Amino acid sequence: MWILYAVGSAVFAGVTSILAKCGIKETDSNVATAIRTIVVLIFSWIMVFVAGSQNTIGEIDTKTLLYLILSGLSTGASWLCYFRALQLGDINKVVPVDKSSTVMTILMALLILGEPVGLWKAAGVVGIAAGTYLMIQKKEGTAKEGRKGWFAYAFLSAFFASLTAILGKIGITGVESNLGTAVRTVVVLIMAWLVVFVTGKQNTLRKIPRKEMRFICLSGIATGGSWLCYYRALQEGQASLVVPIDKLSILVTIAFSYIVFHERLTRKAMWGLGLIVAGTLAMLFQ
Repeated sequence: MWILYAVGSAVFAGVTSILAKCGIKETDSNVATAIRTIVVLIFSWIMVFVAGSQNTIGEIDTKTLLYLILSGLSTGASWLCYFRALQLGDINKVVPVDKSSTVMTILMALLILGEPVGLWKAAGVVGIAAGTYLMIQKKEGTAKEGRKGWFAYAFLSAFFASLTAILGKIGITGVESNLGTAVRTVVVLIMAWLVVFVTGKQNTLRKIPRKEMRFICLSGIATGGSWLCYYRALQEGQASLVVPIDKLSILVTIAFSYIVFHERLTRKAMWGLGLIVAGTLAMLFQ
């Protein structure tokens, strides 16, 4: 049964990017992130009460709380960068760069935590890195695609996502995973809205088209659905199997980007996608 939840997590995660892209055509990406975080926060606390871990809030020690806040800030930075990248660039280019957070996490774990990298994991890193490179190459005969700056934001999104994982590994102990996620989401919400007010974008809230508001909220619901499935899959299955399946959400995103936005992959990008999938699956053998 766990494999169905893992696949469900991948599907919801893949759909999230498409819904978010539909919701930021005219709406500022920071404002959209702040709004969708409200929806995600509701979902995260629903998970806490479903798991019955709300009564353990008082048991969180100071060190763990500090790392929860730091990981929340890192998560918020990742989300803000990711949706800005989606606003500026094509989905089928932004998502592969964002998914390279797997590579960054493994390298950070090696350098900071001293975690060993086996043969299959190393092969997976090479495959994902090479595939990402091929997927972000410009189409032949095309001088420029989309607006500039998307790559920097996508790279920072992956970096902060990786940093979140490392912070969690170092200092978040003795707290139930759903509760930890909910606390982090509170930090993300505060951070997202601070960015909105600092940049003076709060005045644009009333100007958000209703259609885009619906897509923004739906993207938040999709994220919540992905989390619910993901953590249920982790409860019933092995993490070493669940995580790679969840990362295959890139296939869902690419498929929907073709259907919704008619974003076509070049032959080189198709090879790149194949390498990313192969590299991700290689992690299963670690």
